[in-house]
Amino acid sequence: MIKILKTSETTPQELFSRTIQSADVSEVVGKIIEDVVKNGDKALLAYTERFEGAKLKSLEVSEEEMSEAFEKVEPKLLGIIKEAAENIERFHRNQLRSGFVMTDKPGTVMGQKVLPIEKVAIYVPGGTAAYPSTVLMNAIPAKIAGCKEIIMTTPCRPDGSILPEILAAARIAGVSRIFKTGGAQAIAALAYGTETVPKVDKIVGPGNQYVAEAKRQVFGRVAIDMIAGPSEILIIADKSAKPEFLAADLLSQAEHDRLATAVLITDCAELAEKVAEETERQLCELPRQEIARASIESNGKIIVAESIAEAVEISNEIAPEHLELCTEDPFALLADIKNAGSVFLGHNCPEPLGDYFAGPNHTLPTGGTARFSSPLSVDDFVKKMQFTYFTSEAFSGVAEKVAAFAEKEGLGAHARSAMARIKP
Repeated sequence: MIKILKTSETTPQELFSRTIQSADVSEVVGKIIEDVVKNGDKALLAYTERFEGAKLKSLEVSEEEMSEAFEKVEPKLLGIIKEAAENIERFHRNQLRSGFVMTDKPGTVMGQKVLPIEKVAIYVPGGTAAYPSTVLMNAIPAKIAGCKEIIMTTPCRPDGSILPEILAAARIAGVSRIFKTGGAQAIAALAYGTETVPKVDKIVGPGNQYVAEAKRQVFGRVAIDMIAGPSEILIIADKSAKPEFLAADLLSQAEHDRLATAVLITDCAELAEKVAEETERQLCELPRQEIARASIESNGKIIVAESIAEAVEISNEIAPEHLELCTEDPFALLADIKNAGSVFLGHNCPEPLGDYFAGPNHTLPTGGTARFSSPLSVDDFVKKMQFTYFTSEAFSGVAEKVAAFAEKEGLGAHARSAMARIKP
């Protein structure tokens, strides 16, 4: 049963605690990366056989497999995937930004160019569930940004195939090439390159703790989006909310992972009791009941606050990945929300709407990192390059100032570089 806490009787540590992935996998991951760097495709094929049970002759998905996948996907679902892709593209096109040029001072030209990262990779998890939605959410912003190559890796099934829906989503989203490899070994291949898998400039996408640790270890050689932790949902609700809706929304995240966190904060003790009862009732009906129950009993909680204002304060401190505002006037609270990955407003906007269909991205900061980081966006697939031009006359007017600054920092060669251009 999900636990109920009252802010008046609970320590801050209990209120703000969250799941910590305690297992240290850094040594194991380090050895996997070393193996892939040394043995390339041979290592990837061995890990695929070991972890997926598939003996592959080729790591790359063929054009024939892509075409067959489209034929296998139910037409209705294919239509839904295409519509979701359109929604995601429409939202993310608003994130495109231009560079700028400054010519306001005589004899000078300065500015910034916004350029796509040329070669990016998206990691799509396999394991206990498969996620065509992750393909769309990660690849479409890269396509909009103008990335020249979008590489995808994902674990295959024991027969060596990949879920047709994932391949169909990849084609719709504009993925260039797909490889049947997952886990830390896939991250290593993308960071260092193998005979078959190309080395990329940036890796994005969620994964388990081995994938997260691998991204951490290769960061610097390549860029990464974030170190993603277990999924989280926090709901702020007042008495206008329906218990059955709230319970369903909590469980929508709990079913992801035993380490997932589901939290409800309300100012109504009666609602808290009803949601606890409803959560237990709905748990018994879930196909992934075992996973969801482990999450709810270990990490789930209902917090009874003194007011909705206090609920907002607690939420800002937790900085959840997903935040639902299930109140009579959710827009009145939005201005006070400072830390959250993605906010869902009102009683008819459950978090799964964002996972699949609405348009905003579902790759979000977890573990409280919403205090300083953002959802995946077009910005993650571009870089900025600045430029400067001064005429001789313009530089002569500032050379002595540049030299004085350099001398103050003890960098005489810098000063000489400046003054050399204004010597008679």
